[in-house]
Amino acid sequence: MASGKGGVGKSTVAVNLALGLKKLGARVGLMDADVYGPSMPTMLGLVGQRPKVKDITGTVKMVPLEAHGIPVISIGNIIDPEQAVVLRGPRLAAIIKQFFNDVLWEPLDYMVVDLPPGTGDVQLTLVQTVPVTGVVLVTTPQEVALADAVKAMNMFLLPQINVPILGVVENMSWFTPAELPDNKYYLFGQGGGKKLAKASRSVLLGQIPIVQGIREGGDSGVPAVAQGGIVSEAFLEVAKNTIRQVAVRNEMLAPTTIVKMGG
Repeated sequence: MASGKGGVGKSTVAVNLALGLKKLGARVGLMDADVYGPSMPTMLGLVGQRPKVKDITGTVKMVPLEAHGIPVISIGNIIDPEQAVVLRGPRLAAIIKQFFNDVLWEPLDYMVVDLPPGTGDVQLTLVQTVPVTGVVLVTTPQEVALADAVKAMNMFLLPQINVPILGVVENMSWFTPAELPDNKYYLFGQGGGKKLAKASRSVLLGQIPIVQGIREGGDSGVPAVAQGGIVSEAFLEVAKNTIRQVAVRNEMLAPTTIVKMGG
């Protein structure tokens, strides 16, 4: 999951996409690689918990935490949030590599990775550590979010990186009051998701409305997909479309290779 700027709801989309994929029968893991603002512990009710460690033939491995039946690893469960924001370069790279290589992940169909906003060290470390199947871009409808999202898109499409864009999720597409469920108020304008999908030659995976329950679910550790209702249905639609786009990507394109960056 990638975005060009913060505040577009990328972590919310990542959590609910992962839970949606699980609800559809997939084996899913969730990695919180947003090292500058890890929100998974709060969103999944894991605040204060620490991963256990296990000795596997002399090598120490971390056991991921579990929330709603999904294995989860987050830097927010390993170091204090105020420590995370001062991490730089080599230390960041080491943590991301550790999340892949030193965590006891069970066999998975999908690993959803929540990236920090922008195009920095974490994104580069990710593509140098594992072959990334594809990227889901998250944007909101307004032009400023779209402009930043295009920068994130372009990084992944660079020839030396070459990670496919699976599709776009437009978050905060409209506001629907609980007492007027059929009403839509386009607070941030319209069309950003479609424009980004066209620019990335991908598809619009879904549009997520602004509903109070999303914020409440994120704060209480019970994400929207687990609550039911129109937002749950919207995220399930995103999950179904993501499964389809991954299948299309795997049919049409060769497997992604790990990026080798020159010194």
